[in-house]
Amino acid sequence: MNFLEVQTTFSSREEAEKVCKALIEERLAACVNLYDTRSMYWWKGMIEEEGEVIAVFKTSEDKYDALSIKLKELHSYEIPMIVAVPIVKGSREYLSWLEESLEQGV
Repeated sequence: MNFLEVQTTFSSREEAEKVCKALIEERLAACVNLYDTRSMYWWKGMIEEEGEVIAVFKTSEDKYDALSIKLKELHSYEIPMIVAVPIVKGSREYLSWLEESLEQGV
């Protein structure tokens, strides 16, 4: 099984926790890490700057499409950042836990 880290940002910790919990409950992600950050970006011709929360989901390649669809459905942003990077290597124990958590739970 191939695994991914999928990243997005949220405008608040409250929204991040609500959406992340829903995705974990549906077993679209085994876990998620949340990090507070400050973002600067172009939006509608202006440079914006605001606090955000980065969410990093651990999931499998075969669950990516469903996770992405559900994330867009629940997200408050008009165009949420959703990017994925492969997990190339990891400890056997962690990757086994990840697989079990996504399939049937532990």
